[in-house]
Amino acid sequence: MNTADQYLKAIYLAQRIEEGPASTGTLADLLEVSPASVNEMIGKLEDRDLVEHEKYKGASLTDEGLERAHNALQTYCIIERFLANVLEVEEFRDEARALESVIDDTVAERLDTIIDRPSECPDCFDPERDYCERLEAGADGCVK
Repeated sequence: MNTADQYLKAIYLAQRIEEGPASTGTLADLLEVSPASVNEMIGKLEDRDLVEHEKYKGASLTDEGLERAHNALQTYCIIERFLANVLEVEEFRDEARALESVIDDTVAERLDTIIDRPSECPDCFDPERDYCERLEAGADGCVK
């Protein structure tokens, strides 16, 4: 997943949190970058017809942007589930964030064949809590 896809994923999640266009501030917080960086990338995504941006209102995904964002979130969820369930990495969320920019579609597809991913993924991802609702610690503390 490239940087543009990470931004599209963040816009998708921010739109779900804000129930409307994604504000620059929310995107900067989600991506841990400056608002200026967000504005620059929003402009690039708008030039590629992936995002519509209205000044002072925020960014909204186009149909193509929404499809790419959904795929990016799915890839992130695959990585997260692989790290948690297969490798049993304790800090799987931090690791997933670090890996999402370097895992390509082919690797994600191969990882997907060895994990138990729910069919509703990635729609089960809770943007406010920043994790998959179905990937929670059980009574024994282990991630399911």
